[in-house]
Amino acid sequence: MELLARYLDRSNSVSSTTTQDLIKEENLRDDLKFYFMSPCEKYRARRHIPWKLGVQILKIVMITTQLVLFGLNNQLVVSYKEENAMALKNLFLKDYSGVDEDDYSVAVYSQQGVYDSLFYVLDQYSQLSRLAVGPISYAEDEDSGLLPLVICKNLYRRGSVTPSDEAYDIDAQLETVCLPLDPKTVHLWKTQNASFFDLDFYRLVDVKITFNLKGINLQTVQSRELPDCYSFSVMITFDNQCHSGKVKIFLDIDAQSSACRGWKISGTAQKNTHYLLVFDGFVIVVCLTSAVLCTRSIVLAVKLLQRFSRFLHENYNRKSLTSYDVCSIFLGTSTLLVWVGVIRYLGYFQKYNVLILTMKAAFPKVLRFCCCAGMIYLGYTFCGWIVLGPYHEKFEGLSLVAECLFSLLNGDDMFTTFAQLKDKNTLVWIFSRAYLYSFISLFIYMVLSLFIALITDAYETIKNYQRDGFPLTDLQKFLRDQKDFGASEESRQMDPYTSYSVFCCCEKVPESDDIALIS
Repeated sequence: MELLARYLDRSNSVSSTTTQDLIKEENLRDDLKFYFMSPCEKYRARRHIPWKLGVQILKIVMITTQLVLFGLNNQLVVSYKEENAMALKNLFLKDYSGVDEDDYSVAVYSQQGVYDSLFYVLDQYSQLSRLAVGPISYAEDEDSGLLPLVICKNLYRRGSVTPSDEAYDIDAQLETVCLPLDPKTVHLWKTQNASFFDLDFYRLVDVKITFNLKGINLQTVQSRELPDCYSFSVMITFDNQCHSGKVKIFLDIDAQSSACRGWKISGTAQKNTHYLLVFDGFVIVVCLTSAVLCTRSIVLAVKLLQRFSRFLHENYNRKSLTSYDVCSIFLGTSTLLVWVGVIRYLGYFQKYNVLILTMKAAFPKVLRFCCCAGMIYLGYTFCGWIVLGPYHEKFEGLSLVAECLFSLLNGDDMFTTFAQLKDKNTLVWIFSRAYLYSFISLFIYMVLSLFIALITDAYETIKNYQRDGFPLTDLQKFLRDQKDFGASEESRQMDPYTSYSVFCCCEKVPESDDIALIS
């Protein structure tokens, strides 16, 4: 009797343990199925309100609105900087035509032309307050004194050149001589510093004139925003490095914006600024809420993953599963991520997720293919740079060559590329034709076609999966053991009489007559 009692106790204990394991397994299966449900299915199954989806939609609307507002304001800033650059070039560059050529603004070809252009800059600078149309003036230092204009000339330390005798003697060490000029006494520069402007052109490398200006962007008042103050660092360079008889003149501007220190404005601009601050604050709150909800979702997903991994290890002995500039960058990137993040919700509907599924299927093959094609592409890039660089403006630099070849690969600007080659060397001209024809034929007719074929093959695979069913993962096989749980994406595909709308959480059941017709 005692043995029988022990046996019954052991049987009851084993039965109780088995029942607990079954309950634990069913709970895990229920939690996994609920996790992989769409927001609409979660609402139907457990009346779980899709807060995270609602916050994501609200975040999309608000961040996109914020991006549009910033973009409109940024257009005003960009136009102000571009128009100021054009105005300064017209003010300080003699005979400026209004169009830059090969990155330089003006070129002069005589000594008198260099002197005239140099003196023209100084004369115009001394009369800036009378010449400038816009609100721009000399910059001041911390003691309210005007910052000076500085002229620096770089020369070879010593040298003599006699082209007729084909002889030269040059000390390649550069020396720099600078001369600061006060804006108030610029008119005295010629009489007091005549020796400085006596240039030895055979030793001269370049002359650089730098000065600072201040301006205010008043056009933002029209968009009901406070104007910004700008600091312009202007550098005018007379480039004689080539000593080719052509002196190139560059004008470079570095514009920095800041809040004006002393301002007073009437109207609605200040009120509009307060509204924008409130709106920005609300965007921050929504983004933080979204971050909290997403973090919570990730934490719950990790815990669920650990439970399932532990279950597989204990029951099946398996451990793993298979499966302004700064502002514009942040705003643009955040908007991109927000919109791309919504694709996650399309993943619940496989018919609407063809693009992502195709990209996932094709990515490994495309990556390997690009590595191989990239080596050929780099070979053509280096070859074009070395051989055609001196004869074609599109091949003067490595980046230019890469951009030109990428354009040709897509069928753009072909005739211009062929036609712009300077026909000065017959051998190079013949090589250029062989080079361009071989690249275009190889990449358009073979490489690009194979690339498209890889994507098409992945797309056909996805289409077959959608028709015949996707291969089941271990997780899906585990979930399939449960038959009486609420509707999931998989059960919807198996049931021909039930359909759901992507934009509605309502369930559509066909009429009895329709079912009869289907039968």
